Amino acid sequence: MAAMLDTMHQSDQDIRNRLLIARLPAMPQILIKLIEHLQADDAGMPELAALIAKDAGMTSKILAVANSSAYHRNSRVVSLEQSLVSLGTDMIKTLVISESVFQTFNSFPHSGSTDLRRFWKSSLSAAVIARDIAKRMDYGQVEEAYLAGLLHNVGRLALLSTAPREYAFNFMARDDEALCAVEQRTLQITHSEAGAWLIERWHLDSFLADSVLYHHEPVARLESAHPLIRIVRLSHLLCCHLDQEQAIAEASRLCGLDDAALEAILNAAERQVEKSAAYLGIDLAGADDIVAPPAYAPPPPVDPVQQRLSEEVRNMMLVSEMGQTFARQQGEGNLLEAMTRSARILFDFDTTVILLENPTGHALLGVAAGEQQQRLAEFSIPLNKGGLLAQSAKERKLAYLSRAGAALSVAEEQLFRILGTDSLVCLPLVVNQRCLGVLAGGTAAWQIPGFQKRERFLLSFGTQAAAALETAISERGHARRQIAGVVEEYRDATRRVVHEVNNPLSIIKNYLSVLDSKLARREPVVGEMSILNEEIDRVGQLINGLADLQPSMGGRHTDVARVVDDVLRLFRTTDFVPASVQIVVRMQEQPAEIDGDADILKQILVNLVKNAVEALPAGGKIEIANRGLVKRERNLYLELAIGDSGPGLSAEVLANLFSAVRSDKEGPHHGLGLSIVHSLVKKMQGLITCRSSNSGTTFEILLPARGSTSQITGLPTRALDSV
Repeated sequence: MAAMLDTMHQSDQDIRNRLLIARLPAMPQILIKLIEHLQADDAGMPELAALIAKDAGMTSKILAVANSSAYHRNSRVVSLEQSLVSLGTDMIKTLVISESVFQTFNSFPHSGSTDLRRFWKSSLSAAVIARDIAKRMDYGQVEEAYLAGLLHNVGRLALLSTAPREYAFNFMARDDEALCAVEQRTLQITHSEAGAWLIERWHLDSFLADSVLYHHEPVARLESAHPLIRIVRLSHLLCCHLDQEQAIAEASRLCGLDDAALEAILNAAERQVEKSAAYLGIDLAGADDIVAPPAYAPPPPVDPVQQRLSEEVRNMMLVSEMGQTFARQQGEGNLLEAMTRSARILFDFDTTVILLENPTGHALLGVAAGEQQQRLAEFSIPLNKGGLLAQSAKERKLAYLSRAGAALSVAEEQLFRILGTDSLVCLPLVVNQRCLGVLAGGTAAWQIPGFQKRERFLLSFGTQAAAALETAISERGHARRQIAGVVEEYRDATRRVVHEVNNPLSIIKNYLSVLDSKLARREPVVGEMSILNEEIDRVGQLINGLADLQPSMGGRHTDVARVVDDVLRLFRTTDFVPASVQIVVRMQEQPAEIDGDADILKQILVNLVKNAVEALPAGGKIEIANRGLVKRERNLYLELAIGDSGPGLSAEVLANLFSAVRSDKEGPHHGLGLSIVHSLVKKMQGLITCRSSNSGTTFEILLPARGSTSQITGLPTRALDSV
């Protein structure tokens, strides 16, 4: 049995399974981060320097180019940021993209033992041509076009790495439609499909994979394609097929370029390729002398029984792998994308669409997943009058539709026109005797007999896809509820941050007024500048806290008396506290330290003192007192009281004291202060209560004493049964 399996493996002509399990290189992190910067369009020199500095090889490359004869001026550039300024943004992007891609290429298995000079020149030529085309088309992502050109033939490396024995000769073959046909016949996958599959594994938010997939597509089919697809198709023709004048003319028309523009692009390309190769240290000498022979297809295996058994084993492995791939997808949208992408690769469908049953089970509705056009999202086929496709769903059986075959329903004719294909393979997605929908794959009519021989594989794939889809649909409602909860949580957090930021901003505004008067009198302002810096830092901390709804306390200790002094200094220096309001502080002599963050305590006190001042428009007294240690439920707390001699709070306000309610103050975020105080005290593992009468209001806060009961001894405490 082992010998038979070994023989099967040696005769294995289906590379898809090996591609799925191969350890092909992932895209370098520096390139992923750069693409994110480019898409955001806000990458300045400091950000680029910080990004590049994390990659030692990239830093060395940048410094070497900056000190080369092309950029060397009077003195040697020694720092990375100086090098970046010397090179300029465009050159930096080109170097980072090129070096990252070539690092990836060189990490492919067998790439070191193969003459890649012709491959390098073709990739660089396609890249610089694609970039120039993108500039002339005013395409928004010029660097993306350059990257797409570099990667357009990465599938050839993937096939060489995965199947060196079967593909070694054809790796050096002429890159044309004949090569794709031989690849399809011998490996059941073309280098365009392999390259697109590899790029899709990198999870980029881009049409890069599509541009690679369609770079051998007939130009007439790309009339309405995304600009990046048209750019790469034209760059490939200009790079590798200058003799195909009609195809070049049609592709140029799709890109809006005339003959003069093409000539200018080609004239500049060779010089740019040589320059880029020199910077990257790639030797292209003799690349044009390497002969590219026509593609070669070896004779088919002679044992059909062994071939069929080998195919069954491969299919079992692929179905298992697909099930794991589907299970790893996050969300229904990603799952549908994975289903259409996998079906297209595994079964060589020209295009793949999914139609799902509507909630009432009366119709199949189109899903805008994969490469489908947007109108599929509004496409519907009634199950009672939908023809063979609807019958496939109702009877849970495979069906084959041909545009030239039996009479089609109107909906089926529409689907053929939308997909632009000759025939459809209709695969029902069945789980637990229930059909969730139909996966329809577009193919050529002559391929239908081949699908009929692989029906077991098709049905196994449909079962795995349906099981994953059923799980995703059942989780959809739960996920929506979770998302709604998170949105509400962040909305509330945002309102709280805006409210809290107003406090330090008010202090900063008042201190600027103090600074103005002191500077006019030429008095020292060191203390005021220190406070301004502290408050500006606090604004930053509050805003950064929006991204962390549950910040860690981190085991920090805080001197309560010092924080009280800082808060009073803020209020008094800026004249926020009127002369008619007296603030009295009563701190005990022994150390008053708590377990908690000083900034959070400061935020609490600023809110409470601000409220107390506002409660005394006619004047009065505010008292801040340390009442010592309190023991409650085996825990030790320090009690801090903030009281005012105002008119007190109404019963209605007391009933909703720590809730986010509308107050009588002006502004959209007023009424949040005490709810924020309450949440901050809870964050510090503390407790807060309020006592109020017509003679004043006092807030009593219990904060965890430093070290709790096990470490604090010899200090007077008092038991507290209830707060």
